[in-house]
Amino acid sequence: MAQPLGPDPTRHRTFLEYGRYVHLKLAGALVAASLLAYVLQRPSTGPYGGTWLGYTLGTLGALIVLLLLWLGVRKRQYAAGPGTLMGWLSAHVYLGVGLVVVATLHAGFQLGWNVHGLAYVLMLAVVGSGIYGVVAYVRLPRRITDNLGEDTLDTLMLKIADLDRDARRVALELPNEVNTLVLASSQATHVGGGLRQQLRMQHPDCPTTLALVQLMALGVRLQDDQSQAHRTLCELLVRKQALLTRARRDVAYRARMQLWLYLHVPLSIALLAALAAHILAVFFYW
Repeated sequence: MAQPLGPDPTRHRTFLEYGRYVHLKLAGALVAASLLAYVLQRPSTGPYGGTWLGYTLGTLGALIVLLLLWLGVRKRQYAAGPGTLMGWLSAHVYLGVGLVVVATLHAGFQLGWNVHGLAYVLMLAVVGSGIYGVVAYVRLPRRITDNLGEDTLDTLMLKIADLDRDARRVALELPNEVNTLVLASSQATHVGGGLRQQLRMQHPDCPTTLALVQLMALGVRLQDDQSQAHRTLCELLVRKQALLTRARRDVAYRARMQLWLYLHVPLSIALLAALAAHILAVFFYW
């Protein structure tokens, strides 16, 4: 049977596709109009923020910033507000990218080491961290699902604890040196920790990895009647290592999803303060 052409109506739509890209079209129209006006204007002093177009684009840019910041308020409103949350998020993304063009044209490509330049740099930092957030929230949830499968982080940790218990039991049949390695693997292996540790997926200094390497090296010195226990212990540690990899990957994915918020929110507040200083400086000192 022939497959129907066109988009699949059952496919989940993301916030980037909201309203058939209505906010992308709106942001594109604003950018196109701003570029056209910038190209057509011919001020005698050359383009800069003090021309009529500079003030117009500056006002438009300030309104966009306030609109983007309102998303934080809208997300915390329990009562239904104007528009859907997905619609606000879609507008937030596309208008945020369009703001870069509007602000650049507002400045007439003229920036200095002053509060005006600071506001522009902060705007780029806010938009850049926002773009990272969009990429993270589009790509990482699928990776989290693929990594965990039917498990959760809690069930992975329970399975790791069970393997530690089995490993300590099997190690009792082996020399004390092996028991020391297994105990260190059980007590010193951690998942998570500080932000830097959370973001790392590879832990070459992991006590379990080190214990497994040393245990394999010790295998050649064990007696024949201990070989089976040694193989069983190695298998347990290999399984534990695989579970640790999945657990640390899950922690890393989630940390990367949250990382942008630690940058985006403080930078947004700093941008609001710099924007206020920029506006006050223009109206009172220019």
